[in-house]
Amino acid sequence: MERHVAGSGRRWSSAAMSTGLRVAIMTDETGWHTGRLKKAFRARDVDARCVDLAECRIDTTWAPHGLAIPGFGHAMPDAVFVRGIAGGTFEQVTLRLGILHALRECGVPVYNDARAIERSVDKSMTSFLLNLHGVPTPATWAGESTAFAQRVLMREVAANRRVVLKPLFGSQGKGLRRLGASRRDGSLAPLPSLRTSGQVAYLQRYVEGERPGFDWRVLVIGGRAVAAMRRVGGKGWIHNFAQGAQCEPAQLDPVLADTAVQASRALGLDYAGVDLIPSPHASIESGDTRPLVLEVNGVAAWRGLQSVTDLNIAAALVDDLLDRKLAAHVPVPLKTGDGLT
Repeated sequence: MERHVAGSGRRWSSAAMSTGLRVAIMTDETGWHTGRLKKAFRARDVDARCVDLAECRIDTTWAPHGLAIPGFGHAMPDAVFVRGIAGGTFEQVTLRLGILHALRECGVPVYNDARAIERSVDKSMTSFLLNLHGVPTPATWAGESTAFAQRVLMREVAANRRVVLKPLFGSQGKGLRRLGASRRDGSLAPLPSLRTSGQVAYLQRYVEGERPGFDWRVLVIGGRAVAAMRRVGGKGWIHNFAQGAQCEPAQLDPVLADTAVQASRALGLDYAGVDLIPSPHASIESGDTRPLVLEVNGVAAWRGLQSVTDLNIAAALVDDLLDRKLAAHVPVPLKTGDGLT
């Protein structure tokens, strides 16, 4: 059976579909991750090229699609792997995500696509979708009212709990502030200014963990949990690898794996790094031993995880993109007269 790659003029058979394909790795920096990915693509006889989304453009004079991707001329890549999106102004990030949306509209499989990335980058939407789909996650509040956020803080402290103030956008444990400790005179410190967080308060109930503190990072690829690690220690109560946490191999038990898969599915991700912590309310007696999902990363790094697993993560990602995502792709019909058949 032959399939047609929209926009490329190429056909391939389902038995050897990766032969001769061209893939764009969208990234704002090259290094360890992109090197691993390119090696894995070469092993599948795929020409993978790193492309910065900031250098792509929408150009309606650029026939036949009106979308220019450096290194691909007037053709489209056969697939896109999103490895990184550089930060910038609201307008810059909007345009970069728009390029990913446009690629999908042109019939190019995008792994992960823009809609899924938008869901995971926005922590408030992540929390909303996890809750909507019944995935266990800490109580969360997000809004623009400083007064409401202060009331949440006061209510949580009155119940002998603390909250974490997080930037709505961000990763690697940066910008997190744990609130709730009283001043020396016993009074509650006011909520910090929201200017540094874009006038948005994203508050998540702090879950007291074991000591030494740890969390799990589970990698989900193509709807399967494939590897897990424990991140122990780090910068105080923050256990990100980028904050100095030590990576340890972790058993991927059925409950941990299933919870991570549910979280990835709730956000519609092809692959995801899911961060979880033990639930203080989990018990065999209650029948619910599931951990809590803190965050879901749609552009997940895996260098720390690779150091504690024998799985070739880059190869697993590439295989899933080619054998599942691309193989199941139904090309979008192009307009008559575009010269591509």
